[in-house]
Amino acid sequence: MLMYRTPAGWQLERESRRLAIPGAGITTREDLHSYLVNLAQSAPEAAAPTGLLAPIEQQEVWAAGVTYYRSRTARMAESEATGGMSFYDRVYQAERPELFFKSTPHRVANPDEPVRIRRDSHWNVPEPELTLLVSPGGKITGYTIGNDMSSRDIEGENPLYLPQAKVYDRSCALGPAILVAEGSLPATTAITLEIARGAAPIFHDSTTLEKMKRRPEELVEYLYRENSFPNGCFLLTGTGIVPGDGFTLQPGDEISISIDGIGTLRNIVG
Repeated sequence: MLMYRTPAGWQLERESRRLAIPGAGITTREDLHSYLVNLAQSAPEAAAPTGLLAPIEQQEVWAAGVTYYRSRTARMAESEATGGMSFYDRVYQAERPELFFKSTPHRVANPDEPVRIRRDSHWNVPEPELTLLVSPGGKITGYTIGNDMSSRDIEGENPLYLPQAKVYDRSCALGPAILVAEGSLPATTAITLEIARGAAPIFHDSTTLEKMKRRPEELVEYLYRENSFPNGCFLLTGTGIVPGDGFTLQPGDEISISIDGIGTLRNIVG
């Protein structure tokens, strides 16, 4: 089942049917899958929307880093390129994951809306990530696509600058839908990143969840230690795709991130 947030409210896509979902706050339900299955029996039909909103209500957005080997090597390159000392190999091997705050709802870009690069940065990349919808009780209730926009030169200069490299207006995009499914996604689930410039493709790469070092449940367990989320949260789980060191985004670039079963999140760099 796929849930879409539209200007008219939430919609459910199930067995090729579009259904209207009444009310707000449904994404905080611990029994979201069961709720939607039961609702689908009586929910009214809905017309396909003309535009989609990011599938977020009042949740915070958090992120995990160095959960793929490719991310580890990229982060080490950032530090080395700016003359810093890298400790990301130790983060990759450590029991405790790297977790950091990413965004509030008003900073999140909708599908097909612009994401931004910082004016005080010269090395910027998108990071395509499987994103978890987590209930207030710490249960993974759904999955969506996240784009963790990152200023690699700022973070590489000093790890303490990570909030400035990662957290700013429209540095995060979510969508286009939430996949509501019981159980974990298959390890073979593919994540693909494509970047176009002037309608011409300039980057393409893909990975699968089997290359992720940490389990999503492990990341959630650490995030919820000594932390409360009354509205639940979204958790980006890290990236296994990072463009090479000679690549940086430019205004007008089109970023497309696809994940099996969820769809494609598209944004233009504004």
